[in-house]
Parts: sequence; C-alpha cells; structure tokens
Amino acid sequence: MKKLQGAHLRKPVRPDLLMTPSDQGDVDLDVDFAADRGNWTGKLDFLLSCIGYCVGLGNVWRFPYRAYTNGGGAFLVPYFLMLAICGIPLFFLELSLGQFSSLGPLAVWKISPLFKGAGAAMLLIVGLVAVYYNMIIAYVLFYLFASLTSDLPWEHCGNWWNTELCLEHRGSKDGNGALPLNLTYTVSPSEEYWSRYVLHIQGSQGIGSPGEIRWNLCLCLLLAWVIVFLCILKGVKSSGKVVYFTATFPYLILLMLLVRGVTLPGAWKGIQFYLTPQFHHLLSSKVWIEAALQIFYSLGVGFGGLLTFASYNTFHQNIYRDTFIVTLGNAITSILAGFAIFSVLGYMSQELGVPVDQVAKAGPGLAFVVYPQAMTMLPLSPFWSFLFFFMLLTLGLDSQFAFLETIVTAVTDEFPYYLRPKKAVFSGLICVAMYLMGLILTTDGGMYWLVLLDDYSASFGLMVVVITTCLAVTRVYGIQRFCRDIHMMLGFKPGLYFRACWLFLSPATLLALLVYSIVKYQPSEYGSYRFPPWAELLGILMGLLSCLMIPAGMLVAVLREEGSLWERLQQASRPAMDWGPSLEENRTGMYVATLAGSQSPKPLMVHMRKYGGITSFENTAIEVDHEIAEEEESMM
Repeated sequence: MKKLQGAHLRKPVRPDLLMTPSDQGDVDLDVDFAADRGNWTGKLDFLLSCIGYCVGLGNVWRFPYRAYTNGGGAFLVPYFLMLAICGIPLFFLELSLGQFSSLGPLAVWKISPLFKGAGAAMLLIVGLVAVYYNMIIAYVLFYLFASLTSDLPWEHCGNWWNTELCLEHRGSKDGNGALPLNLTYTVSPSEEYWSRYVLHIQGSQGIGSPGEIRWNLCLCLLLAWVIVFLCILKGVKSSGKVVYFTATFPYLILLMLLVRGVTLPGAWKGIQFYLTPQFHHLLSSKVWIEAALQIFYSLGVGFGGLLTFASYNTFHQNIYRDTFIVTLGNAITSILAGFAIFSVLGYMSQELGVPVDQVAKAGPGLAFVVYPQAMTMLPLSPFWSFLFFFMLLTLGLDSQFAFLETIVTAVTDEFPYYLRPKKAVFSGLICVAMYLMGLILTTDGGMYWLVLLDDYSASFGLMVVVITTCLAVTRVYGIQRFCRDIHMMLGFKPGLYFRACWLFLSPATLLALLVYSIVKYQPSEYGSYRFPPWAELLGILMGLLSCLMIPAGMLVAVLREEGSLWERLQQASRPAMDWGPSLEENRTGMYVATLAGSQSPKPLMVHMRKYGGITSFENTAIEVDHEIAEEEESMM
C-alpha cells in the first residue's frame, strides 16, 4: 500500500472534469471517504443500486395498465414530459444533496435544521412501505416455490380450496378458432388459488377480524427478511455486490418473456391494444396526473433511498450523467415490460375468445392471478412461471435493500459513535422489528391491511415531503448557493432547465398532484369489500402523521435557538456550522475549517500534496472562491 501511495505522490493525477475519481482506478476509491462510514467498493455499485432501486414491481404491474387505460401510445407524451419536468430534476436534486454532504436523510438537514422534520417523515414513510413491500416479496417466494412442480397448482379446479364457481378458463376450439367463453359468475382456478389458498381470505370477516396467522406465509416472510438482512449485512459493501445480479438478471428474464410473448398467436392483438394512440385522452387532466404519479412513484423520489446511495459516493462522482442513465433506463424498462405483459395477455384473450380489456389488470391482480393463469396455457408452464416470479423477486429485493439501507444509514449518521461500530447488529434488530410488525399481514385478513398501507403510507404525505424538500433547498438555503455547491462538486453549474424546474415547475406540478389526490379522494377497497370508517380514519392519520413531523421538527429546531421568534427562525433556517463536504480537503471557500477538530485552514493544500499538483477540481474550487469573494465585495 505504501508503494502505491508513493507512486501516487510521484506522479501527478489530473482527473478530467467529467470523470469520477473512481474512473481512475481502484487505488483511489478510498481517498474521498471517512473510513468509518463506508463507501461503494466498485465503479458500478452506485449506478446498479440506483437502477435496481428505481426499476421495481411498479414497472411491470402498474405502468402497462396505466398506459393502456390512459390513451395507449398517446400516454407516452405526458409520461416523458412529466419525466422532464418532475422526474429528472428531483432525482438530480436528491442525489446532489446526498453526495455533497455524505449524510443520510436525517443528518443531511444540517443544510437547514428548521426542516429536519422532513427527514423524520421520510423515515416513517419508508419504514411503513418496507413492512408491506417485503410481504409482497413473501407472496412472490410462495409462488416461486409453488412453480417447482410438474403441474402448476392453480391450473385446474377440483382442489379443496375451489368452489362450485370455479371454471377452467380455456376456450374451446372449432374450425374457426376459439369459441367465446361466458365468464359471468365464474372464477378462474388461479383467482381461487390466490384468494382462497394463498391468502385464505375466506377465514376473515374484514380488516377488524384478521383471523389466524398463515404459517406458510409467515415462513415465506421470514425467509424474505433473512435474505434482505444477509444482503445488507455489511451495508453498501455487501448490497453493492448483490445488485450486480439483482439489477441485471431481471433484464435477461424480461427479454426471454418478451421474445416468448411476441411469438405467441394473438400477441400483436395485445400489443396493439397496449400502444394504439388515442390522442383525445390528452385533453383529460386525469391522464396528465396519472403520468406524473407514475413518474413520481417509479423513480422513488422522496423515500430517501437516492439520497442514501449518493451519500456513499466519492465527492466528484458524475451524478449528472448517472441521473440521465437511470431515469431514461427506468422509462425504457417500463415500456419493454408493457410489451412482455400485453403480448401474453393478447394470446390469453385469443385463447379465451374474449376482449383484451377483460383479462387486463394491474397490481397484484396481474402478478398473482392473470399472468399465472396465462402461464398455464403455455408449454413448459412451470418453467415460464418460475422465470416470471424469479424476475419479480429480483425486482423487489433491490428496492427493499434501498428501504432498509435508508433507515439504517439515517439512524447511524445521527448516532455514529454508538451505532456505526455495531451497524450489522442494528440492521438485524431493524429487520426483526419489521418482521414482527408484518406478521399481521400473514393472517387471513392480511391483504386488507396491506391494501390500507399501500393506499395511505406513501400517498399525500410523500408529496408534502418532496415539496418541502424542494422549497427548503431552493428558497431557504438558496438556489444560487445550491448551484455553487454542485459547481464545487461536479465542476459545472446546473443550467437554466434545472433551475426553472427546481424553482417553479417541479413544486407546482407536485402541488397539483397533491390537490388532485385530495379532491379525487376515494375510500380504499379490495374487490367488493369496502373498508369501515375507522379503517379509513386510521389510513388518513397514517398519512397525516408524516406531514405533522415537519411542523414538529420546526418547533424543536426553534426551541433550541435563542432570541425572539423571528431570530430563532432565522438561526434555525441557516446551515449548521459543519454543513458541507464531509472531508476537509473538499471544503473550500465558505466551508474552509468549519469541520469539528479541523486542523488546516487550507484544504486546497491537502489536495495539492495528495495529487502532486493542481487538478481541474482544484481549479473549480479556486473559481468558486473567487466567485464568493466577488459577491461579498459587491454586497459591501
């Protein structure tokens, strides 16, 4: 190691402005980090983790359905427009916050302690989502094991869980093809397998009487949490390696399903149904709102996962490039998933002799009822079923890694001296606690609780958090100061496009989404079951609790200051003294010698000794210093 360091000192290193320090070899990967916090150990860890986090179950079971119900191919117009207005700018903002400070969702609010409640709200939201999201992974594991047979258990009626209404939905053939089936008052075997065997929902009278624990689901949930714990055991050093498989393998399976789907008879019928443009839908505000919602939830903005991942980057990682790779890759994946899903649904509709819209569903109905039923119509059905559910498993796991890493990082950053040395133990305790919280989801009526959590845990509360974050950074901290920080970090300032979106377009769009979700509020339901008023109230309180954390955090921040109310507000809204880059050598201008225990007033000299000369990033730091000095002179 000493030889490597000696060679490094003898040979000056001048990184290109748009290259990351990690691009220059593995030797420098540990240069930009505090050793006790950890960092990504490979060049692609961060990028693949972000792709795995964003590309999840929603890309497969929500986007295709939203597209065909909102204008087919015409839906892509508002979709990509909302991606440009909301998705890309907010994605870049969250990555910039995390990378600049190397802090998690709570500690990052040193940028403006008055808004630390937004970080606490993030943790509450991501905690609730993690509880039920792993239950969905448990369902996937259940179906994955059930696919390891010669005959799929949901292929035929006549099992103990089937009723008299069960009818094997297979079209009978005549000389002209499939004879239409009368599906009225009948239930497919896959639907009864899902509701009566997997969920055993007939054992519950409603959300108020969940019934007994389903031990097979309980064990699947336990296995899901064990897998997640083992993968995040060493933080990003372990999860960063797992994502090399979980973030890439789904694309191989998706490609296989796509090729198999488009070669089936009737496939183009489904694809035509999926993509046929209906431009009159663009006149409806609902379509634009749906496009914005899809972008908002698909990219995972506001959950803290992006901020957490970026906090483990080197200071000069090119997140500008990574932003476009991940956001555009996520959109393309959603479109490809639509082809894979609707090609099979087109085949299924032809086999049954019914229109595509009678077999198309979204959410769990697609993943656990419709698509498994379609698999039974294919040769080698257990093989294709196994592939499909293995794809869902890998899609779900890396999103769950992000949720858990967000919680663990946020808390350990708040109590670094106590928790960082015992991060593995703390991660295990979090997993155990969330497993116990999720046990109610394994009961006969667990699906009712899952729907309630899904509808309210990350609904209007998440939008309030993102709006608050956007306004706090651009209005309170200041757009000029934030752009200057990015300039110091990346070597260039964000252009007019990003500034306009951060200041006006993104907050206005999110505010419209929030108002729309309140005005168009509909009570939760699952099939024909309507939730009782107390359950609706519980869900609303769940969403409000995350919103109330923001004013509660403001109250705490104000009470910690001294002076009049206005003076307290001003002091609480200013950045903390130690706000800025985590390492001393990255702190220039206003950030010089503001770290606790800082020994050197000239971090630039540390850079010069390390690199053997002035690099392009040091030139950027000098430019920023001159810019700050000029602003100070103009104000005097």
